[in-house]
Amino acid sequence: MEAFLGIPLIGGLFIIGMYYTPLALMLVLHIIGLVFAVKEARAKTGHVLGIVASTIGWIPIVGMILHILTATFLMVEASKDQ
Repeated sequence: MEAFLGIPLIGGLFIIGMYYTPLALMLVLHIIGLVFAVKEARAKTGHVLGIVASTIGWIPIVGMILHILTATFLMVEASKDQ
């Protein structure tokens, strides 16, 4: 979902078209993911970036960049946590 939200124009139109609900949903999911990451002693950077991206993601260019960074960090952390 993070990678989709980072797609220029399409991600922004999706967020605006859904009245910013995807940002709230992703915020909740990242908080839950962060709780599990802390509990299991896993990498937390992707979830922290996701929380930041969800809270300031309404700023067009900044939101796009943060969502792309978050998606990248989450994928890298997931591959290393095996």
